[in-house]
Amino acid sequence: MYEFLIRKFLPSALCGICFFFSADAQLTVQISDTAKQQIFRYNKVVYLEDSHNDLTISQVKSPTFANKFKVNTEQTPVTHNPASTWWYRIRIGSDPQSKNNWILEFFDQTIDSITVYSPDKQNNYSATLLGSSRPFAARLYQHKNFSLNISNNLGGSRVYYIRIRSHQPVNVIIVLRSISWFISYALDEYFFFGVFYGMILVFGLYNLMMFIAMRQKQYLYYIAYNLSIGLYEMCADGIAYQYIWPSSPIWNHNAYGVALFSASIFSVLFAQSLLNVKVTAPRLNKLIWWVIGLRCLYFILCLTVNRDLFAYKIIEIVPLTLAYYTGCYVLIKGYRPARFFVVGYTFLLTGFVIKTLIALNIWWFVVTATSYYALSFCFILEMVFISFAIGDKVRILKKKEEDAQLKIIKQLKINEDLKDRLNKSLEEQVQERTKELIEKSSVIESQNEELMAVNELLQQQTEEISRMNVLLEQDNTTLHHDIEKVTHDRVMSTEVDFEEFSKIYPDRETCFKFLADLKWENGYNCRKCGNSHYGHGHLPYSRRCSKCGYEESVIAYTILQNTRIPVNKAFYMIFLMYSTKGKISSHKLSEILAIRQSTCWAYSSRIKKVMETKKKELKNAGDKGWSRLVLE
Repeated sequence: MYEFLIRKFLPSALCGICFFFSADAQLTVQISDTAKQQIFRYNKVVYLEDSHNDLTISQVKSPTFANKFKVNTEQTPVTHNPASTWWYRIRIGSDPQSKNNWILEFFDQTIDSITVYSPDKQNNYSATLLGSSRPFAARLYQHKNFSLNISNNLGGSRVYYIRIRSHQPVNVIIVLRSISWFISYALDEYFFFGVFYGMILVFGLYNLMMFIAMRQKQYLYYIAYNLSIGLYEMCADGIAYQYIWPSSPIWNHNAYGVALFSASIFSVLFAQSLLNVKVTAPRLNKLIWWVIGLRCLYFILCLTVNRDLFAYKIIEIVPLTLAYYTGCYVLIKGYRPARFFVVGYTFLLTGFVIKTLIALNIWWFVVTATSYYALSFCFILEMVFISFAIGDKVRILKKKEEDAQLKIIKQLKINEDLKDRLNKSLEEQVQERTKELIEKSSVIESQNEELMAVNELLQQQTEEISRMNVLLEQDNTTLHHDIEKVTHDRVMSTEVDFEEFSKIYPDRETCFKFLADLKWENGYNCRKCGNSHYGHGHLPYSRRCSKCGYEESVIAYTILQNTRIPVNKAFYMIFLMYSTKGKISSHKLSEILAIRQSTCWAYSSRIKKVMETKKKELKNAGDKGWSRLVLE
């Protein structure tokens, strides 16, 4: 009889003893209204790896498996083997007197499947299904994290079991929070998310405007890089699953891999373009293309062979480090725009390292919101410094362009001085030649009486000299005309200032005469009655219909109508807009013409519209094309 009792009850008793001692090794998290939240770390969590994926809740909570749970020695648990099912056990001490309601929250939004087994008063367990493999609408709380309610009126210490299954290693960050604190925290968190993603959009729009103005592909690369980083952060935070594809769990498992691939490729392309690597570091340029090719090949393998390869995010350290090294190398070589690039990528690399250490659970400090979102903070700083780098490059390029323009102007001035000296020398030679001819004519006249026999010959010589004088006069006239034409063509070049331009259109009277000749070059027709006869109006160069009396000013129906800008400055602004193909900024126009920037912007916008309308007409118009913009 005793032998039978020993055989029957001894194993159960031993299991109960083991369960008692293992339970003592696990700390109980006590609900308290004085604490807003409790994070389950270290020995507050015990775990069991189910390598066969066949255990049930009945088996796991039985005394047989009680001593098989291991105390977590990491700051937060990690499912190191994605092929296994991981069971976690936590203890929560209920407080029936608690005035707060409590929830259990899971931080990692990439966990495929979470099953939480919650006890009731009779110690029966009910299952709650969570995870990113379920539609977002199935969640109890429409929040990016996985959350469920915890009953705090059970009394005593209650055991909760959590079953986790995921295709990649995940951090099992479990937090017990009061609902009031959860709401406050969530509102603040979503506010900062809005600021973060808003900054990404603002930087994207800013660089889009820069691309429209500068037409440099580096801005498109940076826009694509910013949007890719934003998409990855949305995938990692669960924001994308909540707002963009809430009914597509399959895509939610792979979207972060596509976003990371896009961010890697466009970050390297942007660095290559911004740092002008093709010129400054040709060998690194070849290496960059090799890395881009290999990264594309790895992406294709992830899509076609095994999508679980997306989980190896550490591979992004290769293109990131290459871009950072390229910036340092080019900066050492003396390429100044790389300085802000290096500072920005230093922050980005720091954030990536912190995020990687936290993911690998080897972060030496307590994981807080600051360290958890370190990559986001560092990315904002990186965006700011990269914007400085882009602006620095634009400033340096602008300075080089201005220096080149000054050299061209200086060379043109030298050429003009050389032409003046040459023309003066030619005039002196002509005068000397003419003087010699006059002296010879005098000698011939004085000897006329003695040379009557050769009078006819002298007469022919005189006529020949006269013809030469006529030819010389014609040459001199042609030379003066050519000089005026060269001067006019120089003034019509794109690099003249307002003073030189004013040589052709010095005042209002000259401009009005040019407008009248341009406007009625094909004849006058009254806009009211169609009459072709007219008289002079009250305003300068205006025309008044001789039939109906309608007076049309010279600036009516032209681009100068209703503008308060002095007419010669308006002419120069039209000329500058035409010669630069509309690329000159309103700030530059304001600086040149001494006119308010807002006025320059409004009038230049009007000129751009006319240029766009007459694009085909202006295509082969040459240096006279600017005058075609005057008539609307």
